[in-house]
Amino acid sequence: MQRPIHARGRSGRSWPALAALVWLLGIAGVSPAVALDRERLFGPEVKTGDYKHPASFTELGNGDLYVVFFSGRGEYKDNQAAVFGSRRKAGTRRWSKPVSIASNPFHALGNAVVWEAPDGVVWLFYVTRHGELWSDSRITAKISRDGAATWSEPFQVTFEAGTMVRNRPIVLSDGHWLLPVYHEVGTDPELDDPRNRSFFLRYDPTRRTWTESNRVGSRLGNIQPAPAVIDGDHLVAFCRRGGDYQGRPDGWMVRTESQDGGRTWSEGTDSPLPNPNAAVEFLRLRSGRHLLVYNHSFTNRTPLTAALSSDGGRTFSRRLDLEADPKGDYGYPTALQSRDGRIQVLYTSDERTVVRRIVLTEDELLGQATRPPEPAHGTAAPGR
Repeated sequence: MQRPIHARGRSGRSWPALAALVWLLGIAGVSPAVALDRERLFGPEVKTGDYKHPASFTELGNGDLYVVFFSGRGEYKDNQAAVFGSRRKAGTRRWSKPVSIASNPFHALGNAVVWEAPDGVVWLFYVTRHGELWSDSRITAKISRDGAATWSEPFQVTFEAGTMVRNRPIVLSDGHWLLPVYHEVGTDPELDDPRNRSFFLRYDPTRRTWTESNRVGSRLGNIQPAPAVIDGDHLVAFCRRGGDYQGRPDGWMVRTESQDGGRTWSEGTDSPLPNPNAAVEFLRLRSGRHLLVYNHSFTNRTPLTAALSSDGGRTFSRRLDLEADPKGDYGYPTALQSRDGRIQVLYTSDERTVVRRIVLTEDELLGQATRPPEPAHGTAAPGR
């Protein structure tokens, strides 16, 4: 779900005590400022439409990076907007001109997610909205068997109104995949209803069947779960909290756990981390640590923070603000650890008109080291 920029919790209220609490939540583990690799991928100069949000990416088997984003005139204004894809070939510094890879002449699209499965098939999940509201949505998908060069015809993943997708699947210990999804109800575009629920679709690649988990309720409602394997069948997911966009002193990120490989999940509980009703990312790194990327605020989508956990997502001992402009807006982060071990974070900014990427290392999050610039990395040159 996306919202108008004016409705992101910019209430104008001053909460000095609340700001102090947010500062105290993680100050002991804040890493010193480091010079990060930053890249502006696409902005208004790329004529797909002014609105470019949210974005998702995957590293393909040949080392290419592939980015997708939804683009059009706006969130609710353009039923002919499309999902666009762009590629940065391994060993190069340029992104290809974004091209339409999914469109619908009758319905609005949104929340594109791209992911290469272990068998090399690339999946594109996205939302098709069959009415005026996101609660009218269903999840649609396409697949590619040639490294995102061509795509299949679209097919439905869910048929229930209000079902949506936001984060990439993860691979479980038994080889099954877990797609995090959620269900929205309600008719107020400025309120995430407390009845909203996160849940998960488990895919058996041998039988090619989906099975649904239970639905995770919580105090304010929750959406857009970001799951990660902790150990074996033990999983944890962090979710975007429900409610409005005016900011609230009890607006905590929601946490849920599974002990059976994602088949069943606990009731959602308040985590000790703030959430301004904004998307989060949770990722298991190859070191065994876990990365959480989120907005460390009760009110705004700034700062954009990366936090590192060494105890299975119970606490986050190291924290680094990737973007910290108090007037900025940094939304819908998604992250991956590429084959070279680097952590890559994709997000949107500038009132949802610019797609950006930051590359950093785990040592930087630990405050232990810096590193040379990313190989074959430079300013994007869309359109070539």
